[in-house]
Amino acid sequence: MTFRRLVPGLLALALPAWGHAPEPQHPTALRLAASDAVPVIDGRLDDAAWQRAPVYQRFAQFLPADRQPARWRTTLQVLVTDDALVFGIRAWDPEPGRIRAPLARRDQVKADQDFVAVLIDPVGQRRTAQYVRVSAAGAVEDGLFSAEEDSEDPAPDFDVDAATARLPDGYSVELRWPLAALRFPHSQGAPWRVMVARNIPREERTLDVSAPALNKDALSFIAELQLLDGLDDLVEQVRERGFIAFRPELTLRATRDASEADGMRRARQASLGAELKWRPRADWVLDLMLNPDFSQVELDAPQLAGNTRFALSVPEKRPFFLESADVVGPTQADESGENRSLAAFYTRAITDPDWGLRATWRGAGAEATALHLRDAGGGPLLRAGAFATRSGVQPGGSQASFARGRVQLGGQGQFGLAGLASRRDFGQGLATQVVGGDGVWRAGDSDQWRGHLMLSGTTLGLDETGRVLRVDRERGHRAWLGWRHRDGDWVANVNVEEVSPRFANDNGFVSQSGIRRASAFGYLRLGPRELAGVDMHESEIQLRLQETRALADPLLGVAAGQIVDRLLQPGFWFAAARNTGVWGHVGLDSHRAKSGGRLHATRTLLLGLESNPGERLTSVDAEVEWGRRLDVDADRVGLGAQGQLRAQWRTPLAGGWWLEYEQRWSLGWVDGPDGRRAFTDRSAQGLVVLHLGPRDSLRLIHQRTRFSRRDEPAAGLAAQNDAGRVLSLLFQHRVGLSRVVSLGLSRAREQPGAVRVDEVFAKAALAY
Repeated sequence: MTFRRLVPGLLALALPAWGHAPEPQHPTALRLAASDAVPVIDGRLDDAAWQRAPVYQRFAQFLPADRQPARWRTTLQVLVTDDALVFGIRAWDPEPGRIRAPLARRDQVKADQDFVAVLIDPVGQRRTAQYVRVSAAGAVEDGLFSAEEDSEDPAPDFDVDAATARLPDGYSVELRWPLAALRFPHSQGAPWRVMVARNIPREERTLDVSAPALNKDALSFIAELQLLDGLDDLVEQVRERGFIAFRPELTLRATRDASEADGMRRARQASLGAELKWRPRADWVLDLMLNPDFSQVELDAPQLAGNTRFALSVPEKRPFFLESADVVGPTQADESGENRSLAAFYTRAITDPDWGLRATWRGAGAEATALHLRDAGGGPLLRAGAFATRSGVQPGGSQASFARGRVQLGGQGQFGLAGLASRRDFGQGLATQVVGGDGVWRAGDSDQWRGHLMLSGTTLGLDETGRVLRVDRERGHRAWLGWRHRDGDWVANVNVEEVSPRFANDNGFVSQSGIRRASAFGYLRLGPRELAGVDMHESEIQLRLQETRALADPLLGVAAGQIVDRLLQPGFWFAAARNTGVWGHVGLDSHRAKSGGRLHATRTLLLGLESNPGERLTSVDAEVEWGRRLDVDADRVGLGAQGQLRAQWRTPLAGGWWLEYEQRWSLGWVDGPDGRRAFTDRSAQGLVVLHLGPRDSLRLIHQRTRFSRRDEPAAGLAAQNDAGRVLSLLFQHRVGLSRVVSLGLSRAREQPGAVRVDEVFAKAALAY
């Protein structure tokens, strides 16, 4: 090398040291010394520490087109304090007046709002990530993201502190994430990984990410989480450190119940409960609950159930069951619409626990959790069949136990194998046990195999009226194998499963048994294109196939080989401006309503739409299916429809208040042979929230359901008119997870039976 070439090279290496530091290739944290001032979490990045922290700004577009240069600048800085990671994010915007920053409820930071999201994987294997979204108004949504399902679960909450500041050219965010809220191994763990995403909802929604290599061909959104540099020996310093949180709660409640059968009853109750969370060191978490008050503050959205043969599941919202939910097992449905994981452990099967104890351990290549509790009972008890789910009432005073452990093998957790055991003991010889295992194999960047096998035994059965009775031990099994493929051209999900007639799990959710099923769902990616003058960001041709056959079940009189359902559904999906998605399919399906009955041909057309239209009408979702539909009770097909519509409106008020209004409607019907309406099933829920500030809100919910069927003596059908109405008013003061005060009242009415329930309550929970 000549001297002439050597000198410029040396100068190029030296100049960064004389000027500003080179831009980091990965997000890099700055460790603060004990003498450094810790930033105040106010959303402003003006503390002295931010002036020294490395700035990362290699953001790239993920939506609508991946691996494109980010349109607007976003920067990321990370600080490490004695007990937390602090993220500082600056979001520049050339039109700051168009930033959508409404006040929103916790876990309601969605695509219609400007937000930044931090995803962190302290295990370092990109299997799961804890995430926190912070809107430009400071609202928070948090939860777990699972790579196996490529989906998020917003139910878990973390004790984070976040604040935002609006600026003349955008906004900034400060997020303090306590180390006590992160779950990582005690030793031999992989380096921590992180990714930041920024959502910009305009005419064309844009999602930028700090991982430039991430693309839509990846099996999951967290496939390219980046190393978080600068942590050095952080894990070694804090792995022995213990954290403890104590959360007592007091609930005062007055109720008045009335019905035609029982008359009027009044009751007043004061309930004192507590939850204790202790992390003695990095890899262990112990949870204890005593007399928790798990009454619903948020009402479950109503679901049409009048023409449904099988039980419906509802999401979990109780914090005791949400600790390290990924160790319990995946909780989200896959792209075929099935949620097989609930068959192993469905926490809503626990209805009214008196106490509970749980331990969770997380290592570098393995993790495990175990819990035991006493449940006062009173919830539904399910016994499934091929054509319907029978339901009874749980006996009180049961003991519930569940344990699951998983080991990861190969690089980046390429292969995972888990075992589980579950038991529900109702006393008097009534008990159900389940043992089994599940596994996952990531066969490269485009393919994933998953499966499980569970064996059950139970002495608890139901008679025809739903009454619990003791039976000779009944044994059953459930087996499932699934393959998922994803690349730049096509996506496929293929599943085969068998559930024996007597499979039961009273700690799980089993809505159908005695069946053998094969299903496939896939789509061909057509890419961006123009249709009728509309620019489509993405477009797909889809196909869903499924066939379910009954297994022999002498107890219920079911013959083997009967087709329960057969689905053939060619369809489409495309995405356009304003985060708009449009989909549809033709249903060339067949269904059998009961054993020995006719296999009915159902021919339907389904169309769906979702969009974020604007700053006021922030979200609209609608879906309608019309055609020849199955009337289950009448065992026939008639012209009918089923549809759902959800619309959300937000508007600012004087004094910084925000008004949020959300309305849901569901409607279904089928006509009889004479063209008259055979039945109508409808529900509606109106939600009004007055946000008085980031911490205070007043919420009103009005919910109605009604199912009506006309009298048809020739078909053996009697007239039916079931109706329900719930009115709930709630004031809530919330400071993160540390302080929640709720005052509310509710009124519920049901027909038939003239059932009336009125309740006034006050609840306070504090964390120490």
